[in-house]
Amino acid sequence: MEKRIKQKVLKASVTLKKLADMLNLSVSTVSRALKDHPDISESTKQKIRDLAAVLEYEPNTYAINLRTNGSREFGVIVPSVSNYFYQSFISSLEEEARLYGYSLLILQSGDDPLIEQENLKRCRQTRVAGVFVAITSSTVDLTSFLKLTEIDIPVIFFDKVPSYEACNKVCVGDTSAAVLGAEALVQKGKLNILAVFGDPRMSITRKREEAFTHVIEKAELETTLTKAYAGSFLEALTVTEELLTKAERPDAIFCMSDEILTGVMKCLQKLNLKTPQDIGVIAISDGFIPTLYYPEITYAETSGTKLAKLSFTRMLSCLSGSPFVQELRLDSILVEGGSL
Repeated sequence: MEKRIKQKVLKASVTLKKLADMLNLSVSTVSRALKDHPDISESTKQKIRDLAAVLEYEPNTYAINLRTNGSREFGVIVPSVSNYFYQSFISSLEEEARLYGYSLLILQSGDDPLIEQENLKRCRQTRVAGVFVAITSSTVDLTSFLKLTEIDIPVIFFDKVPSYEACNKVCVGDTSAAVLGAEALVQKGKLNILAVFGDPRMSITRKREEAFTHVIEKAELETTLTKAYAGSFLEALTVTEELLTKAERPDAIFCMSDEILTGVMKCLQKLNLKTPQDIGVIAISDGFIPTLYYPEITYAETSGTKLAKLSFTRMLSCLSGSPFVQELRLDSILVEGGSL
């Protein structure tokens, strides 16, 4: 047991200098040999490789990044990795990054701006190549993010983005998705609509609410529109139950996100209300959650997979020296289910 422990310590502390000392060579010779430099003889290279393999030597990536000011890793900061939209975003982003020789450092903020700042600090200290971030609902000060761009670490805000104009933002079609949802309700002749939106402090909520409300108000129908707000699954469940039990029951519910949809559907199950017989439901969704219900939920698509591909393309442009900022958007499509 003692021998095994000593061996682990030895392997963990192997450096270029130790390899050089053990072989009676210079550090530069060992370094060049491991990089297959033509000035080093094949016999010397092989001797160095063999020792490095036995001792399980691994290059110190952090030290290399400090020395070269380069990295093959991107930081990704999201409110929660358990959110299906962010899961699909991260999965797609990882595939894109791997094709170009990059990996991901995935961090979650818990929708807490202080934790978000800690995550950002870690990205800065490890000298990541760039940062993808969906900000928290309370993030106001962008100073730390903007300072990263000053040291040539591009920042791509995605999904939940700041209202500040001079930054790179990649968003789903917030307006178009809300419009599609509202138009579907109008076409179905729904006259008493409950619309459950997200945190009103977020620009994504304000844009979706404004677009949705505009369509409903301009329709030539005497529609009653009740608005509610929920920052989580539990809040969506609670606020929906309160409104469904205290007021005249709406004939349709609009859910601004997958998280809100799950809360609303839990409430309907709790109250033993069926779709579409008792109440219609439509959502803005990545597409997976609506398939978990029967009948499947009609939704306006906002794809995390597509958003990741667009975000990565924008990141590559920034790494290539693109000097200007852009706000890119994905178009939405309506996917018919049986919930209306």
